Amino acid sequence: MSSIDYLEKLIAFPTVSRDSNLDLIRYAAELLGARGIEYRIIPSQDGRKANLFATVGPAGVPGVMLSGHTDVVPVDAQDWTVPPFRMTERDRRLYGRGAADMKGFVACALAACLKATERTLKTPLHLALSYDEEIGCVGVRSLIDILRVAPQKPILCIVGEPTGMQVASGHKGKIAARALCRGGGESHSASAPRSVNAIHLGCDFVAVLRKRQSQLSEAGPRDTDYDIPYTTIHAGKINAGVALNIVPKLCEVDFEIRNVAADDAGRILKSLRRAAERIATAARPIALDAAIEIDVINAYPGLDTPLSSEAMAFVKSLTGANETIKVAFGTEGGLFSRDLGTPTVVCGPGSMAQGHKPDEYITVEQLRRCDEMLNTLLQRLC
Repeated sequence: MSSIDYLEKLIAFPTVSRDSNLDLIRYAAELLGARGIEYRIIPSQDGRKANLFATVGPAGVPGVMLSGHTDVVPVDAQDWTVPPFRMTERDRRLYGRGAADMKGFVACALAACLKATERTLKTPLHLALSYDEEIGCVGVRSLIDILRVAPQKPILCIVGEPTGMQVASGHKGKIAARALCRGGGESHSASAPRSVNAIHLGCDFVAVLRKRQSQLSEAGPRDTDYDIPYTTIHAGKINAGVALNIVPKLCEVDFEIRNVAADDAGRILKSLRRAAERIATAARPIALDAAIEIDVINAYPGLDTPLSSEAMAFVKSLTGANETIKVAFGTEGGLFSRDLGTPTVVCGPGSMAQGHKPDEYITVEQLRRCDEMLNTLLQRLC
């Protein structure tokens, strides 16, 4: 079977993050097991999802790890012209949810692992498949916990997120947080000036976010390898209010910080907490209990692999690339680098410009180029 055949099988598993990925993991395990490849399945605490880690090659030797996530984003309310969970080939494009992000790479990685059984590897090839990447690189952490205490850690990790087969040395870190804004008790809107409106507190806090963003864009640390070369702050969701004639007592503002390596996201968050406290303090003469509490929902580190590293030189030699990039989206690479100390590079087929959209696709040419890269990798591992 070719990588396209495997992709067709993978797309047919509707592994939206809110649902189970076990059928896909079992399918991958059956493929690997049938070739005598050793693998381990690491279930989630509730048993509904799982990671998979497999190794081809000699035991007791650190190897090169191919990493991909198995979950995809929802298709709800998107206007697809093809079935999202059945691969459709048209004009040398392969359509389906996850085709680019990132089942295309997973298909190529599976094909490479199966090919590896036909060769005598001196350096092992590892395969890491994870769950719940799309909701904040959540699932892979239990896999990392196991690898952290393993006798041998991977000497290199290639995260196959879609980069158009360009070699990426880094991505920004991220903190996702929620500001819970509390006014006074609910009251009739006819008496609104006698209460503290939680939505007003939330809006004041959003104004702080916008001001801090302006400061970062004008004078913050910069990394010109990114399309947006500075740290960004973004308010993505507000939840508040019951009825128009009721002054709301609660307002939730979900926001994020995506930081370049030279910026300290924790320091930025502390400054936002101080600003939130100033807003709440100003409201307390009217409502003694007024407050803005900020909780971190999720966070993952950025990735910043040195351009002069052996890891970058090796992966560039696999693709023939001379130039490198950094990607705007987050990956599990930062966790592998920080928590395992494993040099990590991002390189995979497809484009994130197609990811998360209706009629997501990857081209046949991109899969071919990924297969070529992994074939060259196998030659090196021999």
